[in-house]
Parts: sequence; structure tokens; C-alpha cells
Amino acid sequence: MGSALSGPADPAGTIRCPAIAIAAPSSGQGKTTVTAALARLHARQGRRVRVFKCGPDFLDPCWLERASGAPVHAIDLWMTGEQDAAERLHAAAQEADLVLIEGVMGLFDGTPSLADLAQRFGLPVLAVVDASAMAGTFGALAWGLRHYRPGLPWAGVLANRVGSARHAGMLRDSLGDPQDWLGALARIAPPDGADAPLPARQRAGLLPERHLGLVAAHELDDGLARLDRAADALAQTPLGQMSLGDLRERFAVAFAAPAPRAPVPPLLAGRTVAVADDAAFCFVYRANLDMLQALGARVVRFSPLGDAALPPCDAVWLPGGYPELHADRLAANTGMQASLRAHVQAGRPVWAECGGMMALFESILLADGTCKPLWGLLPGRVAMQKRLAALGPQQLDLQGHVLRGHTFHYSTCESSAPVRARTRRPLPDDRGGVIGEALYRHGSILASYFHAWFPSSPHATAALFGAESALRVAADPQQATA
Repeated sequence: MGSALSGPADPAGTIRCPAIAIAAPSSGQGKTTVTAALARLHARQGRRVRVFKCGPDFLDPCWLERASGAPVHAIDLWMTGEQDAAERLHAAAQEADLVLIEGVMGLFDGTPSLADLAQRFGLPVLAVVDASAMAGTFGALAWGLRHYRPGLPWAGVLANRVGSARHAGMLRDSLGDPQDWLGALARIAPPDGADAPLPARQRAGLLPERHLGLVAAHELDDGLARLDRAADALAQTPLGQMSLGDLRERFAVAFAAPAPRAPVPPLLAGRTVAVADDAAFCFVYRANLDMLQALGARVVRFSPLGDAALPPCDAVWLPGGYPELHADRLAANTGMQASLRAHVQAGRPVWAECGGMMALFESILLADGTCKPLWGLLPGRVAMQKRLAALGPQQLDLQGHVLRGHTFHYSTCESSAPVRARTRRPLPDDRGGVIGEALYRHGSILASYFHAWFPSSPHATAALFGAESALRVAADPQQATA
């Protein structure tokens, strides 16, 4: 186990554990499939696998959780912060046989990037490359990924979507260092007949997609069978045939004990927060739920699609998701609509982010031109777009308490609700124009396209759920910042 690998030269509290960061030259190369396959392969053998997703993402972690059988958290040097990443990686190494970190976009994309995370924590990088339309260039691409940044920890390269054994041999022979070769995967088809209910454009690969990313694992009855197919294929590669001893010898990482942090103040003690949780509202970071509980709140779940009313609560959180796919059912659930309206009329807070905010508007114009009614608790309407409307890291300043997070949506909205604040990019925007997302305030509703990472500011988080006195804590700097 990881703790047994600590050597005498390691500082006190340092844990050694095999760890691999799975990267690619760009999005769409197959990082999630390979990461999930590797996790599933080892989990099936009874090994404890802990997986993380680098950067903001709600959908990839669904598949990684199904594959590993354990919760998956986001880590990011900006959004979640270096301290949070250090704590989570060290805790995982204490209990895991293998730690995996799936990257975001390309290896060097973003500020900070997966490469930055890998260098900060000494994580060896496995590059997954879609080699379906290349031969000798594969070696040049692998060499560039390995040597572009001096000192980058390196694991090797795996060719994805390879056409034949001969094709794989050409790719392997193109590498400057034979030890870089960790194998090849052919394009993996889903189980027979599995995709029949899915639209044609979603049937291109093993893990189907829609406009916001992968279809969530819990939406497919055969999700585990798909992962087993990927694991079986990976088991035929050099990477998949490595024993636990091989992984320890080649990929062991020393995770230092993080510095202690001040405890989270119980700013929501005695309050119950009701969190929407169903197919329409499923974009929730586990760390956000953990933060609500750390703040002292009692967290209860409810389904706006299926429940007739809110559970007894002091505040409501409507997270993101797919209200556009369930507009008819949301509008038809008049009991839930009336219950939410009564909650707002009583002055109890609602925090609605992205899809949660969309459901509160009066109507939605779908991409096919159909207009559907929604709950009508926020003035205005929302319209789906065929192209991405906004993407990237954002931060929200509430009286000096800064919540970090991101934005990612295919819709736009028009509303007469007052704009209390706007989010900002973490770095100056040199393209001009309006930046950031509006934070609307309408009665007791706070709503925005902004997805917040609650642990980045416990005080701002508490304010979203009604404890606005938390924002006035400024005397002690440790209390005023996350």
C-alpha cells in the first residue's frame, strides 16, 4: 500500500504511491476513456483506485466514479487551489494503491495547465494520442509533448484509435525512446444495440456525447459494460499488463503532508439546505456538498422533476444540469413550482446556478425554435444556442470574499432582474467588451450562469444561502479569506 512505500529519506508525513496524470495534445483524444479503463482494470482486481479530474468538469467524473468505485474530486491550481489539491492528493495516497489524474484540454492548455499541476506534484504524464490519421508524426508529437517543457515528469505515450497491428507497429517504431511506448488501443465499439435509443450524433464512440460533454454514466444502463470493454482492451497493452509492483517502481510519487488549515466556521449551523438532484439538475461538485456540511448545514436532496414539493428547508440550491431536456416535465410539475414560489415569497434564499437559473425563467426557446414555459420565478427568458455561449474560469467578489469557479453554457438569457454583481476572469481580458456573468438578485433569489467552487470562500458560500452577516467578518484575515 502507499504508506508502506515511504523511505527513510522522505520528510515526515510524506506518502509514496503510484500516480499517473493522463494528458493529451487536445480535447477529444480519448483521455476519459483511457483513465476510466485504467481505473476499472485495477478496481476489478481488488485494488483501491482514487481518481481526480483536473479543472472544472461535472460529466467526466461520473464515468471515473463508476470505473473506480470511489468519489472523484476536481483539483486545479487556480479554481480549487494548491493547498486543496495537496490535501486531496495526500489523503488519496494514504488509502490508494493507484492515483490517477485526468487532464483537461491539451497538456499545456490553460493557465494553469495539467503540465503545471504535474510539475508541482511530480506526477508522471501519460500522453494519450489519437493516432487514427498519422504514422511517423506520432513520434514527433510524442517527443514534443515530452520535451516541450524541461523537467516535466514523464510516463510515456499510448496510441488511441489505432487501425491495425501493423499501424501500431509503425507508431511504436516512430518513437525516439522505446520505453515511451505504453501500447495501442483500437477504436472501441459500445455493446451491441446499446446506442439504439441515442440520437445518431451521439453514437460515435464508446462514451456517447451531447452538447455539454459526455452523457452521464448514470443515464446509461450499460455504463459498466462499456467500461469493461475499455478495460479489457487496455489489459492487452504494456500499460494494462503492469503489475502493482511495476507501477510502484515506475510511477511512485512522494506526496508531502500539507500544511494545516484553520477550521471552517459554522456559519450555516442550524440551517437545512435543500439541493436539487435529478436528471435535470446534476452538476454538483462533491466538495460543494462537503463545504455546506462543514459550514454546519444539514443537506437534503429533492427532485424538481419527481417530487410534489420542497422538503422542509431554510434555503434551496438549484445546481446546473439539463433543464432544456426536461422542460415539459418541469413545467408540468405545478406542485413543485408552487412550493418554490411559496419558499421565495417567505423570503427564504435560493441559489440558482446555470441550469438552475434557466429553470427559474418564464420560458425557454429551444434550438429547434420551440418555445417552452418554465417556472416563471425570474422575469425574462432563456434561449438555447447551437454554439457555446461562454466558457472559462470566473471569480465572484462578494464584499471582498471571492468565490472561484467557472462558466460553461450553450444558452443566453434576457432578464429585467437587478444585477447585483458580475463575475470576472482571473486574468485581465485583453479582448475588450463586457466580461463575466451577471449575478441577478430578485427577491430572495440569487442566480447566475456562474458555477461556484464553494471551498474557495466559505464566507461567500454562506452568504449565498442566507447568512449574509458572514460577509461582514473582516477583522481577522484568516476568517475573511478562504
